[in-house]
Amino acid sequence: MRTPPNANANRRRLVLALPALAFAHRARAGYPAVEAGRTLVFPRDHGAHPQYRTEWWYITGWVRDARGRDLGVQITFFRNRPLLQEDNPSAFAPTQLLFAHAALADPTHGRLRHDQRAARAGFDLALAREGDTDVRIDDWSLRRDGERYRARIVSREFELALAFSPAQAVLLQGDAGVSRKGPRPEQASYYYSRPHLGADGQLRVDSTELQVHGRAWLDHEWASQYLAREAAGWDWTGVNLDDGAALMVFRMRARDGTVHWAAATLRDARGRVRSFAPREVAMRPLRTWRSPRTGVDYPVGMSVQAGALALELEPLMDDQELDARASTGTIYWEGAVRAMRAGREVGRGYLELTGYWSPLRL
Repeated sequence: MRTPPNANANRRRLVLALPALAFAHRARAGYPAVEAGRTLVFPRDHGAHPQYRTEWWYITGWVRDARGRDLGVQITFFRNRPLLQEDNPSAFAPTQLLFAHAALADPTHGRLRHDQRAARAGFDLALAREGDTDVRIDDWSLRRDGERYRARIVSREFELALAFSPAQAVLLQGDAGVSRKGPRPEQASYYYSRPHLGADGQLRVDSTELQVHGRAWLDHEWASQYLAREAAGWDWTGVNLDDGAALMVFRMRARDGTVHWAAATLRDARGRVRSFAPREVAMRPLRTWRSPRTGVDYPVGMSVQAGALALELEPLMDDQELDARASTGTIYWEGAVRAMRAGREVGRGYLELTGYWSPLRL
């Protein structure tokens, strides 16, 4: 593992990327629609879909070092098509923008370690390939190598080199991979998950290299119209249950504080999959934590219900706020959580809370 790249070089990449991002919200036409009935095909749909407006590959997981210390890991790569200067033959034209976030949650450290990257695609320095998972910004990368995913992150506060091995089949979210995000049909994304990934590899923290192993969850999602005007943000969780089941739940929060939309998917220990309608889903705050840096209150303890299944989510630590204003322009809470039932731990996963600092814009 080597040291992080020069900070000045990273700032130059941000300067190149951000002006185009500032105009991305203006584009309304020219993107393909997400349509019910399309069959996702693999490995093709593991790769990038550059015609769509927004896309991300997202890995979260719990790992343990040789001393038995639990750590949370997050790796996210975003792709954005701003629909600007697409007839410009210059390699500098901002036809595709890439962003990445990485974070390490360590209760002994007391706060989230995190870093970010941003760049225009091109010059073999930043890319999101079609056909299979292969995304990169300089020395940050996520790619599929055979059946395994390999991630490499070199950040200011930590480094990681991890491999993620599938133990279960792809889990299609929503209706065969079409996930509604609102009452209108166009408010949807293509979305699948890879729960119960085995995680193994190395972390370097404070000049100490750690061998770690654990379990993770991968989401891959792409869309052209994702967040409704009425929505302020979302709460999402993906939980690997100890019996082999996997649960995904989200709610889109309206700007007036009500629930704009909600959905959930459960694959039980026998492999049976059930999707839940909005009326069958509930996420309710149990307690909040106020960030000492931003003053934002986040519901870091959450009750989650999908049909008859009810869980309580408790964070590995409260301070898992991620300041991404230098890349995607927002601040959110992204944290490792334990899933509890009747006071007993029954699984582990991640909880994502967006739109609390400011209404989210995609």
